[in-house]
Amino acid sequence: MKKLLLVMFVLAVHFQLIAQTNFVQPTRLKADNFPGHVELSWKNSPGFTYKILRSIDLPSKFIEIGETNQGQYFDFLGVSEKPSTVYYRIVPKGLPQKEAKNITSQIAVERKTMGDEDLLDMTQRYTTRYFFDFAEPTTGMARERSNDVNGDIVTTGGTGFGIMSLIAGIERKYITPQHGQETIEKIVSFLEKTERFHGAWAHWYDADTQKAFSFSKYDDGGDLVETAFLVQGLLTAREYFKKGSATERILANRITQLWETVEWDWYTQGTDSLYWHWSKNYGWKMNHRIKGYDETLITYVLAASSPTYPIKASVYESCYKNSSYYFNGKSYYGIKLDLGMEYGGPLFFTHYSFLGLNPTGLRDNYTNYFDRNKAHALIHRAYAIDNPKKQTGYGPDLWGFTSSDDPKVGYTSHHPGTDDENGTISPTAALSSIVYTPEESMQVLKYLYFQKGKQLFGKYGFYDAYNPGMVEGQQVVRSYLAIDQGPIAVMIENYRSALLWNLFMNNPEIQKGLNLLGFRYTKN
Repeated sequence: MKKLLLVMFVLAVHFQLIAQTNFVQPTRLKADNFPGHVELSWKNSPGFTYKILRSIDLPSKFIEIGETNQGQYFDFLGVSEKPSTVYYRIVPKGLPQKEAKNITSQIAVERKTMGDEDLLDMTQRYTTRYFFDFAEPTTGMARERSNDVNGDIVTTGGTGFGIMSLIAGIERKYITPQHGQETIEKIVSFLEKTERFHGAWAHWYDADTQKAFSFSKYDDGGDLVETAFLVQGLLTAREYFKKGSATERILANRITQLWETVEWDWYTQGTDSLYWHWSKNYGWKMNHRIKGYDETLITYVLAASSPTYPIKASVYESCYKNSSYYFNGKSYYGIKLDLGMEYGGPLFFTHYSFLGLNPTGLRDNYTNYFDRNKAHALIHRAYAIDNPKKQTGYGPDLWGFTSSDDPKVGYTSHHPGTDDENGTISPTAALSSIVYTPEESMQVLKYLYFQKGKQLFGKYGFYDAYNPGMVEGQQVVRSYLAIDQGPIAVMIENYRSALLWNLFMNNPEIQKGLNLLGFRYTKN
């Protein structure tokens, strides 16, 4: 019976196409099925408004479910309990009823039951889109954010995260190998010709002028930490391409050239400290020593690993570890935290350095890094369950605090035990922790998607911030940031396959740098 209905549906569409002449129809109509929603997309270059009609299992009884002028519509249906066929019609708004009968823009999609792996794949797929669909087209670089008021500002650190996302996207067939390689080649070409500062790149660049764009008043030059995030991605790509085709090997060699010309040791100023910023205009005015424990660990690992401009181990000992928030040793909610500030600080401390640096099997005299990072995530969850400030919605379904946009105050840091913790949850926090807390992070993912997806999920995955304590309509910042999207895609891939961890850790220089700094790494 279902096959007969489908045949009748296709024939009806065919004859209606011949009869239809009086309105502009969308073209390239497509319907993709996901665990809790169907994504409809079509070409709508004039920006017309269309009504969306749906019928489940019967291609004749349609109801209107919404409208859009975006050429894309998400229909959230919830968990698919049993297989079904869902039919859609895309109708120009304002079309008279008698003409609406001649609709030709129709499509059917088969719904089926999906599991946790499908949900993870969907989340990774959507998030990876940010780094190819939304990449700046000339440079291939990741745009800093989706709602940037400054123009086409691209980010170096976020691009490093994006490169890793693209590599996983190639392997997952989200993008073609050709498309992925071409994007990374654009990035490398831009990085080769844009202004550098003793080998380091600036935090931001203006894609239109291709010159450094000031991050703050005195931060208009080299940013060593953002450079480290970028190089982490570049070295992952080098390992991926180095044994490939002739063009892939050339790309890998170009990356080696970029890596070997970063003057890490110059950023010590000849002292026992490593400094974050240097500007042609302001010199060392910011005078910001890179101290931990925080997201900057990867900077020291790469600086020690450099085959051309390495730092000494004494710089790591005297600067990074010489901080009031390096050693901890306290327990929070019965969970011991070896390193880090109170409650561990924002969760990006546990994400950014470990997108490539594999914490599994990584130890030193002070901690097991996988256990330390897992403790950090679990402390955030326990804090949300305890909810000492009585914020709306906190609990096992909704936890995780990091730096992100904020419905109340704009971009800011969020973490337990501070005034910055104002009820805002950043989806990237729990989702990017999935390598440490798979069950707990999946619980958040299912809640955000199945319960709140219509509110929180869009073209590039989950929006940047959610504060359920605010009035409806003001709870969500519908933005995307490269530095928040990247860790979601990368850490989901590391959880699924350890691909990016394996690639980065296979770089021979990295093992040398880890040994120099006193780390012990056992490959699993």
